[in-house]
Formats: sequence, C-alpha cells, structure tokens
Amino acid sequence: TDAEVNTRKKTFTEVQTERLEQAERTVLIKCPPKLNEKKLLQYLSSHGNINSHFFFENRGIHALIEFSEKNSIASLQDAIEIPSAAEYHVVPFKSRLFTFTLKNPVNQAAEETPVHLSPQSHIPVKELIQKLCHADSLSSQMYILLNEYQLTEENIKLRFLACSLVQDFAHAYFPDSTVKPFGSSVNTFGKLGCDVDMFLDFRDTQKHATKMKKGPFEMEYQMKRLPSERLATQKILSVIGDCLDNFGPGCVNIQKILNARCPLVKFSHQPTGFQCDLSVSNSIATKSSELLYIYGCLDSRVRALVFSVRCWARVHGLTNSVPGTWITNFSLTMMVMFFLQKRSPPIIPTLDQLKELADVKDKHIIGGYDCSFVSDLSKIKPTKNTETLDVLLGDFFEYFGNFDFRKNSLNLRKGKEVNKPESSPLYIWNPFEQDLNISKNVNQPQLEKFVAMARESAWILQKEDKTQQMINKEPWGLAALLIPFGKSNPSKMKNRMKGIGSETIRSLLDSLKLNNANNLQKAVGK
Repeated sequence: TDAEVNTRKKTFTEVQTERLEQAERTVLIKCPPKLNEKKLLQYLSSHGNINSHFFFENRGIHALIEFSEKNSIASLQDAIEIPSAAEYHVVPFKSRLFTFTLKNPVNQAAEETPVHLSPQSHIPVKELIQKLCHADSLSSQMYILLNEYQLTEENIKLRFLACSLVQDFAHAYFPDSTVKPFGSSVNTFGKLGCDVDMFLDFRDTQKHATKMKKGPFEMEYQMKRLPSERLATQKILSVIGDCLDNFGPGCVNIQKILNARCPLVKFSHQPTGFQCDLSVSNSIATKSSELLYIYGCLDSRVRALVFSVRCWARVHGLTNSVPGTWITNFSLTMMVMFFLQKRSPPIIPTLDQLKELADVKDKHIIGGYDCSFVSDLSKIKPTKNTETLDVLLGDFFEYFGNFDFRKNSLNLRKGKEVNKPESSPLYIWNPFEQDLNISKNVNQPQLEKFVAMARESAWILQKEDKTQQMINKEPWGLAALLIPFGKSNPSKMKNRMKGIGSETIRSLLDSLKLNNANNLQKAVGK
C-alpha cells in the first residue's frame, strides 16, 4: 500500500518507476530573458494542474514543468505552433521541448519578476576549500562537500526527463520500450555535472510472453532474426543514433561507438545540458546501481566518505575524466565500500549477507551469474558502529596506504582480502560477474601514486594541529587534503617516499609537479 511505502524507505525499483512516470508528465520550456513567472504558470495551468516546476540557466533560462496528468501535455501541444522561419526548414518532430516568447516584450518587460534559478553544477574546488575552512570539524567538512556536490532533486528530474525525451524517439520503432538511467544518475553517488548513462530496455516486452500459454495453440510475432544479440544491439543503436542526429531537437555531437565491449551512442543534449551515453539494456549494470543505492541509503557516512575520497582523488590526478590507466570512480567507490565492510563492527553488510536476506522476488540470475540480494531496506539491521567520519577518513588512507596490493585482492561478496587470482596491480572482484576485475585497467605506476598519496594524506591528518591552523587561517582537515601536495611544501614529501619503486618516480614527479626533483631522488635512494 502507498501508506506503507511512505513510512519505509522506498526500494530502488519503486523510486525508478515513480521518477520515470513523473518524467512522462514533464515538459521543458525555453524562456525569454525577461520573464513574468506568474503569467507563464497561469497560461500553462489552463492546460492542467502543475505539480511542480523550477527554472535553471543553460544558455538562457529554462523551465521544467511537471503536470499532474499526462494528457495536459497533449492539450498544450494542440495549442502550440510550428516555428515559421523562412531562412531554414524545420524537421516537424513534435517533442516536449518548447520556446515561450513575449509578443510585445516592451509592454511586458515592466512586469518581469526575478526567478529563482536552481544550480545544475557544483562550485569550483577553490570556493569549496574556503567554505571548508569555516567548518568546526572534519565530519562537518565532509558533509559540506557532500551537500555542495551531490545531485539535487531538480537535477535528478532533469536527468529522467532527458531519458524520457530519448524514449519518445525509441517509441517510434518500439512502442513498449523504456529508456532508463543507470549508474551515477541513480545510485546516490552522482555529482552535479556527471554524464547521464541511459539504456534502452525491451525487458517489459518479455513480460507479456506468459499470457498466451493457456490453450492448445501458440502464437508468436514474426521478427527479424540475426546471428547474435550484439548485432541486434548495434543495429538498433545505429538507427536510434541517426534518429537523434537527424530529428532530435538539441541533440548534437552524436558519436556511435558500436564496436566497444558495450556498444553505445554518445551525444550532447543541449536543452538539458547533459552529456549522454545510450546503450541497450544491461541488467548487471542496473544491479550494480541498485547495490550502491542500498549502501548509500543505509548510513549517511557512506556517501560522505565516498564524495570526499573521490574529490581528493580528482584533485591529485588519481582519477581522470578520460579513460586510461587511472583508477575509475567506480573502483574508488568500491574500495570505500570494502573498507566500510572491514570496520569493526562493520558499517555496511557484505554482498553475501545481503543475498541471505533476499526473498523469492529478489532472486535474479543474469547470464548465469547469481545477482540476488535483498531490495527492502527495512530488512537490513542498522550498524552498531559509531565511528566518526574524522576517524574513518584518516583510517581509509592508513588502510590503503599499507594494503598489501601485491598479494591481496578486494572481494565485496565476502568482505575479505583474498589472494589475487591473477597479477593485475589492483584487483577488485566484480560483485556480480565473479570472474572479472573491475580495476583491470589500473597499472603499477598509478597504483603506487595512489598509495603514496594515501600515505601522505594519512600523515597530514595525524600531524596537523587544527586549532593552530584555524588561528593562522590555514587550510586544515579535508581542506588541507584538497590542495595539490607538491605546491605547499615539497620537502615534506621526503620521509614518506621510502620504499616506492624507482620506476614510478618519474610518473610521480610529473603528477606532483615538483620542481625539486633531486630531493626526491635522494630520498628514495637512501
């Protein structure tokens, strides 16, 4: 019942379903620079009740309007004109993107009202550092960072709308398909400005398959047959990609990357301002999103720690927005999860423990892999661990600064360090596809750079005199960790660099931008 759902935390699937449905009742309107909010809403309300709305800036002001009823959109579309422009011709695809203009702006400009704009990006690190210096503890610094960086309610609505607008195109060919976001847009770990990963899902079409089974005969669709699922995926994405390219208002820079391990179409969606990646349904990726959603909902420290560690990694060049031999945000997030499973008592349960709590409806076998785990958050016992984030952040750096990466791998199913099955420098078991290493891309120099930075950070947190630094107005706590280390005092690095292989010195030097190379060379040579 709805009342019951409201008192407990919603499951991942309930949240997704609700947001997808909301998005179908939503339109996006480009507004004039001088705008009377009340008049716009009055006009729109003549087509039906408005549930919620907000304005944001993205090369001009836009309004996202969510109606209570889906048929309000049809009513609005009936009243809307096709643009009449002599100098170019339009593709007459009627979407849910509209432009609102004032017929005689001069008279109406006097009535303009300043609208509140919802931010769709986070503040720069420099500004963040200043904010952090005013906090009273490391924990509160970490929550400030979380609040500045995490997705807002408005931004999430915009992400689901972007998916819904792509779904309108998919429906031209596959009327019962859905386009759903996965990954950082929905797993509670996304930061403002991150890409929207979306996939085209035909699974709903398979649900109808059970209806015909009764009776002495069978009926099935005649469908085009192809030698492999991969080929079907490539053909479908290729056509949808062309569709967005040729007919999609505001869809630009379309790249088809059909030969990747997971074929995808990349494009910029200008109306919402998102960079989007569209692929075809990937149940295991959805399961990973749901697992992280559960971990993120269980304890507020989980997300605070992940956001801080990821921001720290980005500042020090340990992660990168382009693919390469760097640690990915996903790997880093899994390292934090593993660390939290290892606390005493544990802050989050292992995947095997979540599997034991699963009931019949939670059973999922995907491609031969058991992906079952509990979906109802209320069945998971809250942790008895009361450690502060101050302790956890320092211990995270300490733990991985001294982790035996040569011998051990991280297994989140068991919550244990286990012997590496093969020789990748960093081995993190894929929680579902048990024979895959999610950090296979990471090379030795990058791992050693991570270890060096973790040691340095643990050391800074242990040694610092917070009160003195606050008096001197110096960055302290998290703020001190978000300043590239080479810049403030290169000689400090000497002592902690012992025991780091000389072949990675060069890459460390590059990354630390240290001018004083001799010092470091001597320190390691000792």
